[in-house]
Amino acid sequence: MKHNKAGWIACVALSAGVFFSPSAAVAQFFGPQQSSQPPQQTPVPTQRTVTGTVFDAGDKPLIGVTVFLKNLKTKSIRSFTSAEKGHYYFAQVSKSDDFELWAEQDGRKSTVKTVSSWDSRTQFVSDLKIK
Repeated sequence: MKHNKAGWIACVALSAGVFFSPSAAVAQFFGPQQSSQPPQQTPVPTQRTVTGTVFDAGDKPLIGVTVFLKNLKTKSIRSFTSAEKGHYYFAQVSKSDDFELWAEQDGRKSTVKTVSSWDSRTQFVSDLKIK
């Protein structure tokens, strides 16, 4: 009768209450195996907020000023009327497009600012001054 060494080891291990597997033996000898799954990555945000305050020439916050945000790719324009303490806020602004930002009131206009797609910040904060 021919003896099978692996079968004899498995039989002895089972009778001793020990479970034997070749991968467990490899892991014990060579150390823990690395997972074939890629590491979990945090998704990169694709949108940002654009916020700030509108001031007059004397640095007083202005309420009721129209703030514009123009997408330079699509030419669409969003607007927001400055609220309490002159604050304005735009949500869900694409990080992959460039925008122009400015404020207007009674024919007066602030300097135009650029919100660049190269800027990786998720919150773009810029104060605007009406001259």
